[in-house]
Amino acid sequence: MPTRRSRRRPRTIDQDTPLGGLPVVAVVGRPNVGKSTLFNRIVGERQAIVEDRARTTRDRLYGVAEWNDRRYVVIDTGGMEIDPGDAIEERVQDQARLAIEEADVIVFVVDAAIGQTPADQEVAEALRRAEAPVVMAINKADNEKLELQGHEFLQLGWDDWYAVSALHGRGTGDLLDAIVEALPVESFGELERKRREAEADELAASIDEGIIPEELEAEVAAGEASEDGDSDGTGQAWFDEDAPAPRVAIVGRPNVGKSSLLNQLLGEERSIVSDIPGTTRDAIDTTLEWQGREMRLVDTAGLRRRGKVAQGPAAERYSALRALKAIGRADVCVLVLDAQDGLAAQDAHVAGYVVDEGVGLVLAINKWDLVEKDDKTFEEYVARIRQEAPFLHFAPVVAISALTGQRAGRVLDEAMLIAAERRRRVPTPRLNKVLSDAVSRHQPPAVKGRRPRFYYATQAAIEPPTFVLFASDAKSVHFSYERFLENRIRDAFDFEGTPLRLIFRERSKVQLEPRKRKSKAKGKGKGKPTKKSRRKGS
Repeated sequence: MPTRRSRRRPRTIDQDTPLGGLPVVAVVGRPNVGKSTLFNRIVGERQAIVEDRARTTRDRLYGVAEWNDRRYVVIDTGGMEIDPGDAIEERVQDQARLAIEEADVIVFVVDAAIGQTPADQEVAEALRRAEAPVVMAINKADNEKLELQGHEFLQLGWDDWYAVSALHGRGTGDLLDAIVEALPVESFGELERKRREAEADELAASIDEGIIPEELEAEVAAGEASEDGDSDGTGQAWFDEDAPAPRVAIVGRPNVGKSSLLNQLLGEERSIVSDIPGTTRDAIDTTLEWQGREMRLVDTAGLRRRGKVAQGPAAERYSALRALKAIGRADVCVLVLDAQDGLAAQDAHVAGYVVDEGVGLVLAINKWDLVEKDDKTFEEYVARIRQEAPFLHFAPVVAISALTGQRAGRVLDEAMLIAAERRRRVPTPRLNKVLSDAVSRHQPPAVKGRRPRFYYATQAAIEPPTFVLFASDAKSVHFSYERFLENRIRDAFDFEGTPLRLIFRERSKVQLEPRKRKSKAKGKGKGKPTKKSRRKGS
């Protein structure tokens, strides 16, 4: 196993989880070449089912890995075949092609033990049309002899090739180095995440040394003085009059009604509206006074899939970049969905990017007036969104019609509330009580016989609310338990519409108060005299 593997902190995410702002690496190849084994090796745990039988993997499986200080999403795919032969396998091919389209780097896996096959050539031909760079992994090269046999794959035409054994870890370090080198330049979201984690590390080091920041001491004192911890004692979000005007970005796929919504809210034709997708190119900022509060609305260009944008004109690429920058600068994003289409894959992708940036989110279901409905239609629609994208459970949903103005104002009402939520601070004593209750209710799962122990929690930042939790074996906290703690914090303090950030840090030393010993002189002078006292008195 490579020595640099310790620099990776593997994590996993649920199936069908959107990719957010992280770069994407797709693992592809013909059936039974070891793609799932290599996927498990990269993410650092047995997440994908591995069998000797071909066609075991069907759906796309997502995981998150980190190597050389770069975090990225890895996608395991089913085996690619030109003529699959049945309807189910045809769907598998569709899943693999979708993974290739959304990938920033493609890992092409072949089998050194069997050698080059016509199926490998067919996969190679399909990958030559891909936009992303391709790195070839010659798998099952368990020894030097098999590694030499793998040189025949060079005929496929790729210079970046690496002989590996996914099962034993041989050569995987060099492959991971190549993957990280081929990734695109770090996004603003990645850099911001590293900055937040560095600040949390600083805070953790200070607390370990017994140095408590002044602002934290003041927060503890305020929390002890006020049990509710809110400015008005009501437990509700409040508006900071001195805070800058919140920026609300209207985002979504092309032709879903973003510009129509902006015009409806402003009461004027501020943006050009057309049935032709891609009409809006610039990110248009407009100041609006709403409910006595000032806010800035930003209309953005429609965001299509990365592959289609790359193949389109230069103007569309620049428009997409401006839209993504507008999301990064926003306090709240209004994601406009087409009620007739439902939550499309690209909608989920855009929502994932918003969440990854730590921006508040409102889901606006546009064209609701065109939907045939009864008294249960909206509830069923929302339930379907929650089921298809469970990571959006915190985002409020509003059914609107940008054309008629139906409930359009509710979008801004929700956005203003969420902007205030993102600036809310939680008192440290109450936060630690919630943490203690959560751990008592459900203990964290043990990893390799060791169970993480939580000591302390504090809110380190706002916009979005960021919490640092100090624990023993902090790196072993499972992602499912992280989600459990996030939900407990969200429920306890009524956070709605805003993502929460949980950062786990190691606490090396915990100073406990010395246990008070019971005095042996209790009841002295009463009862039977001791032998010693009897001797003195005799």
